Amino acid sequence: MTKNQLTKEGHAQLVSELASLKDWADRLITKIEEVAQPDESGEDSLVSQLKAELEVVNSKIASIESVLENFEIISGKNNSNTVQVGSKVKIKILGNSERIFYVVGELEADPASGKISSQSPLGLALIGKKVNEKFEVDAPAGKLTYKIVSIA
Repeated sequence: MTKNQLTKEGHAQLVSELASLKDWADRLITKIEEVAQPDESGEDSLVSQLKAELEVVNSKIASIESVLENFEIISGKNNSNTVQVGSKVKIKILGNSERIFYVVGELEADPASGKISSQSPLGLALIGKKVNEKFEVDAPAGKLTYKIVSIA
């Protein structure tokens, strides 16, 4: 079974999110117990809403716990000669500007903040590349050619 690859920051974020979700689940259970008293005020729909929300929260908790049961911390600092999960990479889109990306595991990917999955087309193309190496990636706009400027 393949381990989930997480950076230290990604692991800390998941642990924090898990604690918050468990706290939220406890509060939902308390609310359900408070309003579940049978009376004529129509609180049955509120109980149904709270139970549905609790189900979503419990699903997220189970998902995070599953990830945290089988993970490895990656640093990317083992070999800064080649791109790997955990690397900070500056690339130049030929004919355009330079951009910095962090290559992370699938669970931490957030393209808006420059974190790309090692399983994305760009991430797969970057893995194993060295400084000054050129490579192409198929994009909706056609093939894009990149050059690696630096790896950290």
